[in-house]
Amino acid sequence: MAETTSRRLGLYCHIPFCASSCDFCAFYREKPYRSDLESYLDGMEEELDWMEPDRPFDTIFWGGGTPTLLPAKDLERLGRAVVENGGGRAEEWTVEMAPSTVKPDKLEVLKALGVNRISMGVQSFNEHFLEILGRRHGSRQVYQAYDWIRQAGFTNVNLDLMIALPGQGLEDLLEDLEEACQLEPDHLSAYGLTFEEDTVLWAKLAKGELRRDEDREADLYEAVWDFLPAHGYHQYEISNFCRPGFHCRHNLDTWRMKEWIGVGPAAASQHERVRYSNAADLPAWLGQTRAEVGDRHDVRLLTDSELLEDAVIFGLRMDEGVSINELSRRFPNYRGEAFSAFFEFLKGEGLATIVGGDRVKLTRSGKLLTDRIGVAFLNSL
Repeated sequence: MAETTSRRLGLYCHIPFCASSCDFCAFYREKPYRSDLESYLDGMEEELDWMEPDRPFDTIFWGGGTPTLLPAKDLERLGRAVVENGGGRAEEWTVEMAPSTVKPDKLEVLKALGVNRISMGVQSFNEHFLEILGRRHGSRQVYQAYDWIRQAGFTNVNLDLMIALPGQGLEDLLEDLEEACQLEPDHLSAYGLTFEEDTVLWAKLAKGELRRDEDREADLYEAVWDFLPAHGYHQYEISNFCRPGFHCRHNLDTWRMKEWIGVGPAAASQHERVRYSNAADLPAWLGQTRAEVGDRHDVRLLTDSELLEDAVIFGLRMDEGVSINELSRRFPNYRGEAFSAFFEFLKGEGLATIVGGDRVKLTRSGKLLTDRIGVAFLNSL
């Protein structure tokens, strides 16, 4: 049987407050009725209370929106429930924040709870691109928010940037990277823009008002991969860079196919060889928490083969690559001949290197084709 458990267990809190125009957030901003918010917080407390994890959480991640749209007192209430039901404070506790929601009183509460990592969604320092993205903050708010975060004593700070924005050129990107590095964060994530359905950008793409330029996107990715390491940030995953010792442990465990439990509406879990998500509809989710019954959606019992395949696909995204010896140890059904043939194919195409006959790592050319390599790997089995 594949090894799917370890001493590590992650908690992912999906908190459906965001800085965009979703119905729930719009309702909260325009009509902040305490009764509705109380119901949400009650549901989170109830789900945390009855889930009974089999071991303490090593990592906690609050995201899936902008948790810090919640007032400070509600952040404290939610955080207390996490600590009480998660076996104490986690070794790494990350909270996502938008610059417009960063306030000293919220930071004080988070620090007291044991939060030790802040991830702030800057996206861009350019006002024009922030407007295109519909962000509710300007560049001045980014600097003020960052100062407050550091003044509050947080020593592990990530900044999220977006690349390949509509109309973004190389010079625009380099200016964003330069601004980010001048702030001296401990971690930087640079993600390509994705076009989600039912958004303004998606509609423009569908109408032909915007066009994807894969060559330009590849050039911008490579510019990031050159710039950040030259400024002291090690690339440890396709889109993630850090200073020594500041890897995001929660994400590493996810890419390595460890286990995590999600709480909140639409939260995803991978636990006890099962992958599933909670009800996305708020009333339905509240009903399941009150009944102390997990109404699991998209339930998938993971076979040894599926876990192995995912470990390879996601492992190749990391700079460390995948270890053939480790894969064969974790997964007794490791198909050595078939996998070795695929890895040798990647090497022959210049898309990967095999170090010491054991560790397979993608080259820069391979990193640019990660998604296609994943599809090709599945088709080769």
